[in-house]
Amino acid sequence: MRVTIVVDDARDGFRLDRFLSSRISRLSRTRVQAIVRSGQVARGGEVLLRVATRVYAGEQLVLTRPAPEEPPAVMDYGVLHRDAGLLVLDKPAGLPVHPSARYHRHTLTHLLRTRLGPEHGWELAHRLDRETSGVLLLGRSRGTASALKRAFRERAVEKRYWALVHGRVERARVVEMSLGPAMDSRVRIKMGPRPESRGGLPARTELEPLAYGLFRGEPITLLAVTPRTGRQHQIRAHLAALGHGVVGDKLYGLDERRFLEVVEDGRPVALLEEELGLGRHALHARSIELAHPLSGARVRFEAPWPAELAALCPAPST
Repeated sequence: MRVTIVVDDARDGFRLDRFLSSRISRLSRTRVQAIVRSGQVARGGEVLLRVATRVYAGEQLVLTRPAPEEPPAVMDYGVLHRDAGLLVLDKPAGLPVHPSARYHRHTLTHLLRTRLGPEHGWELAHRLDRETSGVLLLGRSRGTASALKRAFRERAVEKRYWALVHGRVERARVVEMSLGPAMDSRVRIKMGPRPESRGGLPARTELEPLAYGLFRGEPITLLAVTPRTGRQHQIRAHLAALGHGVVGDKLYGLDERRFLEVVEDGRPVALLEEELGLGRHALHARSIELAHPLSGARVRFEAPWPAELAALCPAPST
């Protein structure tokens, strides 16, 4: 597998390892250095072996990697609604939305091409993490997709999640806690509390307890969660900081060394899931409400509570 990466103006003069780790954020600097030293990076036909080599704007680097054995994924989705300008899916947990270094064919985008044809014309308006299930919106390329994306950017979309969390949450509350890259963490994608004076961004999440249950003999709470801002991992990071982490969360629910053992050292993810007691994190995009991109009428779409989470805590009667 060959990937071409062009050096942008903002990274002109970077060391090779720093450049690659900034462009491929899931890889640690140590992992990037190992890739370079193994001869997997070239520039103009020359293999670059020194991690301190400087790279300059406009240069093309070719990263050659062995074709990975793609992990399995849940290759399915449900259709909640479809009309001329809007396609609403119920994405299962375990299905990545976009291709990545680990997933290529086992993604929603590939599945859509397979089911609807390569020129199906639908474009994702937002995304969900691989382990998050629930409502996902698509619009027409060069049509309603741009209006949907603008609505998300302008926070004109009401999103509501359901989350199973550890502990008993007794009352509704609002969490206002700025977030940024987790301080003192080795995981590049991990978010955590960070003051705005140190680069944190304002983040607001509203929580409401709906039901209670037990998991492995310990109390859990089913929360309705409404994020009022859209920071990376906002819900999971806020809940973890409160001491009510999402059940089954591999990144925020354990010492991060467990996560790194899987990502960097090849520890089987099944062992991590066994330790957590659940094969996914218990976060579900329950509903989305917005103005229809064609009619302007207010519409709402809801995804059913997944069976594997209902087995832990049934949905409350309405």
